Amino acid sequence: MAMQAGYSNTSLVKKLGIKPGFKIRFVDPPEHYFDLLEGLPADIVVFEEPTPGLDFVHYFTKQAASLERDLPAFKQEIVPNGTIWISWPKKASKVPTDVTEDVIRNLAVSIGLVDVKVCAVDTVWSALKLVIRVKDR
Repeated sequence: MAMQAGYSNTSLVKKLGIKPGFKIRFVDPPEHYFDLLEGLPADIVVFEEPTPGLDFVHYFTKQAASLERDLPAFKQEIVPNGTIWISWPKKASKVPTDVTEDVIRNLAVSIGLVDVKVCAVDTVWSALKLVIRVKDR
C-alpha cells in the first residue's frame, strides 16, 4: 500500500482529483511520487512534453524563478476547466526553497488563476490547486 500523506486516509489520487480519461502532465516529480499514486486510473494519458488540451498538470519546484517562468505556459496548456497543482517543499522539511504558498498565490492571481485547495503530497511536499477564474473560462 502506498504511503498516505499527512493525517488523512484519503488517497493522493482522490485529493488531487485525478479522474479516468484525464490528459495529464507531471513536471519534475520526486522519484517516489508514482508510488504515492495508488489507484491511478488506468486510462489516463500522460504527456511528458508541453501539450495543449490537458486536464491536469502537477508541477514540483523549489525555485520561485522557475515557477514564474513556467506557470504562464501551464495555464496555456490546460483546458478551461483544467487544474494546475503546484508543489513546493514544506517549511518543516528543511529543504532549501524560496517558494511559499503566498509566492504561488500571488503569481497565480497576477496571471488570472485562483487557488481553490491545498493538500499534503507527502512529508516533504505541499500542493496548491490552481484553476482559471470562472469568469475567464
